[in-house]
Amino acid sequence: MEFFNLLLQHTVTLISIVDPIGVSAIMLSLLPETATKEDVNKIAFKSTITIIIAFVFVLLLGNLLLEVFGIELDSIKVMGGLVLLIMAIKMVNGTAQEKNQTKDEREEAKTNEDFSVIPLAIPITFGPGVFATIVILKGHTQSFMELLSLVLAFLIVALSVYLSFRNSIHIKKLLGITGQKIISRLMGLIVGAIAIQFILFGTAALLKDYWN
Repeated sequence: MEFFNLLLQHTVTLISIVDPIGVSAIMLSLLPETATKEDVNKIAFKSTITIIIAFVFVLLLGNLLLEVFGIELDSIKVMGGLVLLIMAIKMVNGTAQEKNQTKDEREEAKTNEDFSVIPLAIPITFGPGVFATIVILKGHTQSFMELLSLVLAFLIVALSVYLSFRNSIHIKKLLGITGQKIISRLMGLIVGAIAIQFILFGTAALLKDYWN
């Protein structure tokens, strides 16, 4: 039961940050007018594979990078929390359509036929907030089952991204712009709560170490 509770917790956390439905709207805005259903399927597949590879990379090397640069996990909690908080505010305000995407990246994507890896997968779908969250969650794993729950949770999120991208046109027709924004704003509230927890727990731990 504890395993499934942790799996659910990780899944909700990651899926709220990734926001597959919101990102699918960004994908549609980058699609050329001549794009076919087959093109959309290829983009969905390549983007999903890319974020899975990125996840494995962060899972294996994320904590090593912290050690190399001498960064404490609690510091990542505070900084990652701030990144997530900024994302959450944008999501709640309805301006998350530009999340993790600069103006230059958007212009380049419009002229690039294959934008499935950059910028769609990285950094739009798998951005700094996802990176920080995975490092933090990985840092708290103490057993194989806890690690397995994190891996399965991300695979569930990756599947949701694939399905959202593959069916992005149908989702837009079903929900409309207003429906997509409502879902993104609800996700933003969850991300905001997660961000506050990261900031508070990280700050408390850093202060405790400082005073000791």
